[in-house]
Amino acid sequence: MPNLAPLEPVDYLVIGHLAQDLTPQGSRLGGTAAYSALTAHALGLRVGVVTAWGGEPPLGALAGTDGIIVSMIPTPHTTTFENVYTPEGRIQYLHRTAPRIDYSHVAQEWQRTPIIHIGPIAQEVSPLLAEGFSPDLLCLTPQGWLRTWDGDRRVIPCVWPEAQAALSKAAAAVISVEDVGGDESQIEAMALSCHLLAVTEGPAGARLYWKGDLRRFRAPAIPEVDATGAGDIFAAAFFFRLYTTRDPWEAARFATRLASYSVARPGLEGIPTQEEIQTCLVEVL
Repeated sequence: MPNLAPLEPVDYLVIGHLAQDLTPQGSRLGGTAAYSALTAHALGLRVGVVTAWGGEPPLGALAGTDGIIVSMIPTPHTTTFENVYTPEGRIQYLHRTAPRIDYSHVAQEWQRTPIIHIGPIAQEVSPLLAEGFSPDLLCLTPQGWLRTWDGDRRVIPCVWPEAQAALSKAAAAVISVEDVGGDESQIEAMALSCHLLAVTEGPAGARLYWKGDLRRFRAPAIPEVDATGAGDIFAAAFFFRLYTTRDPWEAARFATRLASYSVARPGLEGIPTQEEIQTCLVEVL
């Protein structure tokens, strides 16, 4: 059973599976829940995570950091991905999936968290919040609803039936061009449904749709070591800055710059440092 004991209030709540990422160097912790939670904490927020985790790989900094509380749904297996990078792009396989997350797993104290970030990685949570939840900022990273897997467990893009309903209720959403297989018509449709849609484009940076306007934000050229998690770091930084400034353009500039640093380090080592955060804040101002 998940931990439903009274919990301390938090500023930022992320809901979604932790992942076990299989790499040539061994397995490591991953998933939107890990990257976004650690980024939000680095930005000075108290963070809650509602997730499922099977005991592998170790939680590391996610469990050993003051200011991050993890509410766990027990499962025999952690959701497990393998990413294969080729000159033509990433090939991803989903080897195992943990159980779905129901909103009854979220403690009542966390249902009024100022920023609630729904971040699925394998269709494990509903895109529509249950009644009783009242965040100031409801944020979505829809990648887990935009992917399915074939008989070989290879991850491929798919149609998201609840897209219009979910995006219309969200304050902001972040996707990548990879999430939709580069389908620009799908991006345009999502932008029309969403109050505020950010689209990350890898080394090219990001674009932002808001009130019928579109602006692009270039990322600085930084040698890439590992791009895994960069989109989740962008999302947490964008949601944080949007909440604190209410300025979407500034939030996008800040998030693009901050996420660019992450690709120079592998895995969760890419979480922003305090020096990087302060540099990006000064540049944005």
